[in-house]
Amino acid sequence: MTSDLRDRKAALRSELLAARRSLSPEVRSLEAAALRAHVAALDVRPDQTVCAFLPVGSEPGGASWLDGLRCRVLLPVVTGDSPLDWAVHTGPAGLAPAALGLLEPTGPRLGASAIGGASLVLVPALAVSVDGVRLGKGKGHYDRSLPLVKAPLVAVVRDEEVLSSVPAEPHDVRMNGVLTPSIGLRWL
Repeated sequence: MTSDLRDRKAALRSELLAARRSLSPEVRSLEAAALRAHVAALDVRPDQTVCAFLPVGSEPGGASWLDGLRCRVLLPVVTGDSPLDWAVHTGPAGLAPAALGLLEPTGPRLGASAIGGASLVLVPALAVSVDGVRLGKGKGHYDRSLPLVKAPLVAVVRDEEVLSSVPAEPHDVRMNGVLTPSIGLRWL
């Protein structure tokens, strides 16, 4: 990666994170409720698996945003610089604090390849471009995991974080859709 590209990504991350931090609790709450309703309306059958995440810090969503899913939900488990591991989400009682401020499932680990069996993957992002380029937080956890996926990839962002362009690198896996509070799911 060139230093210019790295600098552009870092500047965009800083700008987006500052905007997220400036949101009022009321706006966060309204957006979380809207995302919860959109997730509950996703066309997912009970026999399918969705890989998702629990929001951290200023990420859109909320503690209960996945409650409307009536299928098997897997959450990520960070394992150093390896691809993400996955475990079944059984509810709040089955979560424990983990690295990077995450809450992770306490149940058995299913391995990095578990993401390959998902019917849909909801991916955290700071921004996504209209052509599917996702900007993450820069740690590379999802960059190492998303190549294992055959299912649609949906970036979850605020409405203002769908951008005309996002700096891209050759290893970036493109998103197939975006989920935002006001529009819901939109395929790219």
